[in-house]
Amino acid sequence: MLFTMFKSKCVTAQLINSLCTVLLASYPLSLVILIFLGFVASSHSLEVLWAVNAGGFHHIDENGIQYQEDPLKVGIASDYGKALSIQRVSRHDAILYQTERYHTSSFSYEINLPKEGDFVLVLKFAEVYFTSGRQKVFNVLLNDQHLIVNNLDIFERVGLGRAHDEIVPFTIRDGKLVVMSEASTYNNKLKITFVKTPYDNPKINAMYIVRGKYEDVPKLPSLENEALKQQRRESESLYSSEDISSENHKTKFNKRSGPIVDDPYASQDGNLFWPIFCSIVAFIPILICLCKM
Repeated sequence: MLFTMFKSKCVTAQLINSLCTVLLASYPLSLVILIFLGFVASSHSLEVLWAVNAGGFHHIDENGIQYQEDPLKVGIASDYGKALSIQRVSRHDAILYQTERYHTSSFSYEINLPKEGDFVLVLKFAEVYFTSGRQKVFNVLLNDQHLIVNNLDIFERVGLGRAHDEIVPFTIRDGKLVVMSEASTYNNKLKITFVKTPYDNPKINAMYIVRGKYEDVPKLPSLENEALKQQRRESESLYSSEDISSENHKTKFNKRSGPIVDDPYASQDGNLFWPIFCSIVAFIPILICLCKM
């Protein structure tokens, strides 16, 4: 008995020692793996240099980008888009396309950007008012020299209440701003101008600048995928409404009120037999008594 207990304790101790040895042996490898994963995650994280929620307040989107409250005083801040449910974007980030800044003439944002390297400017738009094309059309300039968005008609691009991003890569190096292979002198300031045309007022919903290349920034889902999702939702809604109407039809016209009976009066005849029989049996003793009297 004591030997058995001693033997079991030895086995348990050996198992514990073996487990500790494995953990200690694998600790350096685990540490290396964690460091590598952290390096990979940091290498893929966006270095956001500037972000603003035009016409709106501070917001952190699903990608961790922190948009500051709009500091610009020129033009008009509007949240008219809150009346719409914005498509192609999550409900959490819809606010970036529901608020906006517009002006009755051209207006600009200026950003101090003394760094060199590759960068990406992301401009966010959504049409929340006009329901046809050629109603609002405008251009966007970078540093008054580079036409980065030409004749933007948001409704023609994506329709009403749907998010649209313009992604513009650019490079700053050796005192030059290079956009789409065109270079200009750069003085550590970036100027983004929304240019008025004869078709209504220019606007912007939100924007940000990150260090990196085009493939580094998150993209909106394609319009084709969004159209397929919308068709699927409409089909599911149609099928569910047909099922409901079919169930209502069955309930209204085909529901039985009780079991089918071949002869409803047969059960009534059987029920009358036992009361009559009991009455006759009870009357026989009374009749015998009367006869003896």
